[in-house]
Amino acid sequence: MLLTITTTHVPATDLGYLLGKHPDRFQTFPLPFGQAHVFFPEAREDSCTAALLLDIDQMGLVRGRPDRIAKGGPASSKGGLFGQYVTDRAYAASSLMSVALARVFSSALKGTCRDRPELAESALPLSAEVAVLPCRDGEGLLQRLFEPLGYNVTLRPLPLDERFPEWGEGRHYQVSLSGTLRLCELLSHLYVLIPVIDDEKHYWVGQDELGKLIEHARGWLEKHPEQELITLRYLKHQRLLSRQALASLTPEKESEIHFGDDPERNMDRPISGKAEDALEQRISLNEHRIDAVVGVLKKLGARRIVDLGCGEGRLLRALLMEREFERITGMDVSLSALDRARRRLRLDEGSAGQSERINLFQGSLIYRDKRLEGFDAACILEVIEHLDPDRLAAFERSIFGLARPKAVIVTTPNADHNALFPSLSPGQFRHHDHRFEWSRAEFANWTQEVARRYGYTVGLAGIGHEDVHLGPPTQMGVFTLCA
Repeated sequence: MLLTITTTHVPATDLGYLLGKHPDRFQTFPLPFGQAHVFFPEAREDSCTAALLLDIDQMGLVRGRPDRIAKGGPASSKGGLFGQYVTDRAYAASSLMSVALARVFSSALKGTCRDRPELAESALPLSAEVAVLPCRDGEGLLQRLFEPLGYNVTLRPLPLDERFPEWGEGRHYQVSLSGTLRLCELLSHLYVLIPVIDDEKHYWVGQDELGKLIEHARGWLEKHPEQELITLRYLKHQRLLSRQALASLTPEKESEIHFGDDPERNMDRPISGKAEDALEQRISLNEHRIDAVVGVLKKLGARRIVDLGCGEGRLLRALLMEREFERITGMDVSLSALDRARRRLRLDEGSAGQSERINLFQGSLIYRDKRLEGFDAACILEVIEHLDPDRLAAFERSIFGLARPKAVIVTTPNADHNALFPSLSPGQFRHHDHRFEWSRAEFANWTQEVARRYGYTVGLAGIGHEDVHLGPPTQMGVFTLCA
């Protein structure tokens, strides 16, 4: 994994001051995943090149790190054991390169230079070359990301195998960028955009990563035409974090942030600035729902589970982490959502054991589907409110009457709680695609009628912080098939 940075500023060896590295020295820096080597292939008055070479310990990425498997880190990102070691990670630039940039060139990335502070503030003729950069989306994405930042972009598609030219080109590119800008700007662009292009971050993404994005992207991301795509990919497609990042960088446009109709950006459906996920962000309600549902499934002793309306696979990922769930199935009407779920869960790279354990397929909630029969539990999280009311009867018959899982878990917003959201007008739904939102009394009446009609018992519970008068933000019904 190789990155080179070149300047023709005179004297060009000033690049060593900016990077804090002496051109005459070969330096090595330990990293959690291997070593980073810094050296200068050329150091002349008219041209100077610094090289950052990562020597990845592919075995060390996996060995002895069960904690990172549980958190979706590098060990789990490739599924089974074979996929752990057979990968392009050691050769193609990825989030590993971003980590190395932050560790090895930390002062340059921050825009500071102890010996030549005025140089750090100067725009210089700079070029960078990434030897191998994976990009499934092709040359168009690379140009859309770098050209708005003022770079001249040169791309060379790399063949799958130079020995067999008839195999054609793969998804890897040699990428060369050139422009006149400050070194810290070049490094910040690479730090953020390399993992965006790769779209396979090797570590868990949370609030810390949100802070890093805001720190390194402030000043350029708010003006970038692909700001929504960049934030979504950088933050591993976590919409709540992405919205928070854009709201911080462009507060004046907060009400306009919607992740439009571009399939790459539209992770579920287009949403408005007052969408449900933004309203619920402060309480991490989605995480509460998933934890609550997994807890119920364990109490039920369920082994075979289907997630109906699985979307991007957030619940599926949580289920995969629990070995007691033997058969896990996800169904969604959207093929693009299922494709994103496969990528999120790394199903194409998983072991044979994992492939046998989980299955995804396209289907509808309102039509009979024999593939839905024989499950211990069906989970339907924040889905029914997206159905037209006149289709509820078909949904009830399809799931409770025909598929008849031993248990059904349904969650839906509590309309009573909406009064606590100051940005919602009276009668306004949390999401523009909701067809209805039920009060606690309405949900209780519906669950009791469905249970009576189809031979289930039902218990109700709340999810999230419960207001003494208005109840919890989410209500849950747990149906159990009568013996």
